[in-house]
Amino acid sequence: MTGDDGEPRGAARLLRADAAFRSLFVARTVSFLGDSLSLVALMLHVADTAGQAIAVSLLLLVGDLAPALLSPLTGALSDRFDRKRVMIASELVQAVLLAAIALSLPPLPLLLALVGVRALAGQAFLPASRAAVATLVPPRDHAAANSALGLATNGGEAAGPLLAAALFPLVGIVGVLLVDAATFLLSAALLVGLPPLPPSPVDGAEPRASLAGDARDGLVFIWRAPALRIVALGFCAVVAFNGIDDVALVVLARDTLDAGDSAVGVLLAAVGLGLFAGYALLARSARRWSMVVLLATGFAVSSIGNLLTGLAWAVAAAFTLQAVRGLGIAAMDVATNTLLPRLVPPAMLGRVFGNLYGAIGLAAGVSYLAGGLLLDATSAPVTFVVAGAGGTLATVAVAVTLPRAMRRRQP
Repeated sequence: MTGDDGEPRGAARLLRADAAFRSLFVARTVSFLGDSLSLVALMLHVADTAGQAIAVSLLLLVGDLAPALLSPLTGALSDRFDRKRVMIASELVQAVLLAAIALSLPPLPLLLALVGVRALAGQAFLPASRAAVATLVPPRDHAAANSALGLATNGGEAAGPLLAAALFPLVGIVGVLLVDAATFLLSAALLVGLPPLPPSPVDGAEPRASLAGDARDGLVFIWRAPALRIVALGFCAVVAFNGIDDVALVVLARDTLDAGDSAVGVLLAAVGLGLFAGYALLARSARRWSMVVLLATGFAVSSIGNLLTGLAWAVAAAFTLQAVRGLGIAAMDVATNTLLPRLVPPAMLGRVFGNLYGAIGLAAGVSYLAGGLLLDATSAPVTFVVAGAGGTLATVAVAVTLPRAMRRRQP
């Protein structure tokens, strides 16, 4: 899997040389493109048919909260069964459910139930695909691989709304949903070409526990491993403080900076552009970084970017700061996904990825609720400053404690 010189490869070389990783890369790109397509289509459909903002909020809540709450179980699937089969089954289930939604356009209660089940299937795909990287790609290339996957994910999510806008006049909401179903079928077909990714053997000769027991073991493992616990708590703290930024940007542009809706769109696009640039840079240079340093740097840049956004005097200044913040978020993502396989045995990796990203989803929900209350009680600048300051304090805690915990792990 490595070159003859044994040196770490950049993302471009890795994609050219490794057919299995290339298939996973394209499948994830297509899958996340489909996710963003269906999100836009369903939001528009619910807004048109229900006519209430709360209905759209329920749609988003079901799509995010249910998978987060059940992430210990969906992560355990990746450690219990062949990860290739888990990914393929996830994509096929999502394709069937999207086709059913498209062809029936059910009333809101049934629609929410189907969206929740689809989101659970997608949640099973995430830890399996993250853990698959550790098996398919040599450790020296993990940083480049995770940067490439981040670039693909961000690109797919950014292109989805644009593609949806182009398709709506041609095929309508039903057609867009069917196109989304087709993307999941295409992703499943690409994943068929992967080698088998069976679960790693569990230490000891005792039989495996139940699925619920596996899920419990995954939660206990994270809590009892100091370095892993610091990474998880630090990431969740940074997200809990800073997750409100999308909502706060709308208020900042309209009320504080007295700009129009076009300025709102520009500011919301800034983080995405920064993410894209960050993943592109890290795809070439991430292997030169210590992952602990990259993680702390990402936490710091993303938090300080929000803090300074609260002091922004113009849309251009806020745009620049949010774009820089996107660089930090890319660093957080690449560092975490590269560091975890170094801290976690292969037999536990799916559960750790599932639990971590489920906890991050819950932290984002906390941020929306608490940040929304703060935003209503104060102002967008105050909310950004408080969010950034809290994230910065969490960053300092991680920067002080994580290197010490990593040193204790050394033999």
